[in-house]
Amino acid sequence: MEKLESIIRLIQDNKGAPSRAPIAAETRFREDLGFDSFDLAEFTVHVEDAFGVDVFEGGVVETVGEVKKKLKI
Repeated sequence: MEKLESIIRLIQDNKGAPSRAPIAAETRFREDLGFDSFDLAEFTVHVEDAFGVDVFEGGVVETVGEVKKKLKI
């Protein structure tokens, strides 16, 4: 989870987003983290580089928990 959280924080930093709310399995990318389509694309690239998995293959993921399930972490 630490690596996944660091990717999320990196994208927040790139956006200039000040929010540092805790990240939990139920955290939603769009609603809770404010990610837009560009942020989700950047997230996908970073996750695929780090874990070798395209988390959006097979459909959209809405929460951090869904990503963790696909990554099996």
